[in-house]
Amino acid sequence: MRFVFLLCLSLITILHAEDAHKFRTDADGPVKADEKKKNPKDKKPDDKPDWYQLVGGQFPPEGSAHAVSGELMKVDHLERRFQMRVDRNDSQDRGVWDLPLDAGMLPYGSIWYHGAPAALQDIPLGTHLHGLFYLADPDDKTPPPDTWYRRKTPEFDFRRCFLIEDDFSFNARQKQLWKIESVDLTTMKLTATLQDNAKPSGQPKIFDLLTSTRVFQGNSFADLKALQAGQTFLCNLTWVTLYGPGRITDLWLDEPARALVTAQQLERHRNYIRERGLPGWVAAVEDEPQLVTVTFFGNVDPKLFDELTRVDPNAPPPKEPPPTNDPRGGLAVARETLMIYDPVNDRKTGGIIEVKKISIEPGSSGVQIKLKMDMMLEGYRPKRIIRFYPPTWKVNALPKEEEFFGRE
Repeated sequence: MRFVFLLCLSLITILHAEDAHKFRTDADGPVKADEKKKNPKDKKPDDKPDWYQLVGGQFPPEGSAHAVSGELMKVDHLERRFQMRVDRNDSQDRGVWDLPLDAGMLPYGSIWYHGAPAALQDIPLGTHLHGLFYLADPDDKTPPPDTWYRRKTPEFDFRRCFLIEDDFSFNARQKQLWKIESVDLTTMKLTATLQDNAKPSGQPKIFDLLTSTRVFQGNSFADLKALQAGQTFLCNLTWVTLYGPGRITDLWLDEPARALVTAQQLERHRNYIRERGLPGWVAAVEDEPQLVTVTFFGNVDPKLFDELTRVDPNAPPPKEPPPTNDPRGGLAVARETLMIYDPVNDRKTGGIIEVKKISIEPGSSGVQIKLKMDMMLEGYRPKRIIRFYPPTWKVNALPKEEEFFGRE
């Protein structure tokens, strides 16, 4: 009898745990302009669940973000903030068309451009983007945007960005290509059908070509006359949903051209991160032995983690503690925006005593290190953001606008 009771109790606990993790997704329907969050006491069993609310120091569950697409209008790359004009869709009234969404990147949020990781400053204004967003912090009192009649997009509350990517990256990630059905250079129209894993998906769309549209073929530019029926391509767009599917700004006509632009962006990203450090947060601290465990974010090229254990043969041995054979790196305190204070003077060094793989969650790289620090800083606390410089990475002073030192 006791066994049956314990079994029932376990089943009830499991069911309650599942209910606790239930959240609304895009499959439950679009966000409406007049939606209001209900008091839990007024909720009915058939009401939609609430959107997932982020928890500090935790990665979000899979599938819990809200998808929003639109055109990049404004960028503050230092604070990793941006503004995008939300695409029109059938769920919107005309009164809320073309309104901006002002958002900031989460510290573990990813930016992709040309099929590779990127920084906000890599993406030109006017680029059409696809994004995944979470609700703003409940304490966020951001006022409505300064738009006509002080109107705001139905997506206004989704101000924390987990991912943004251009059309090139969005389609490439899903193994999609556009296939040209016809080209008319008199009317500057290109008709194409999306191919999903080499199979047609959806109806043909008619895109606008511009006299400035750049066509890449092989390792060089090509003329618009190179566009022919039957070819497949990836492209980037602007003015999407304003006057149809959009205007093509750049078009990559073959695999060598696509591979080349991705490789170039990947190297740009690697150089950017090597100068600013690998981002992550502190997972655990042991004060007395001066041990700090760091979990790295998944918004960087995974190949960079291979450089964690490379030993710098020119590095001087530490004075305290006694020298060891452990590779040594620098740990700098960072802000939620990933901006650091003064990497040359503020980072402290430590020996890497362990590098291990952990379970991969959305936003996490699945890579964790344990450091034996020479000196502990106040910023080395659980859930705090850091940047880590592996042993062979040279640490230079960044441009002053990229350092937070002196702004406190």
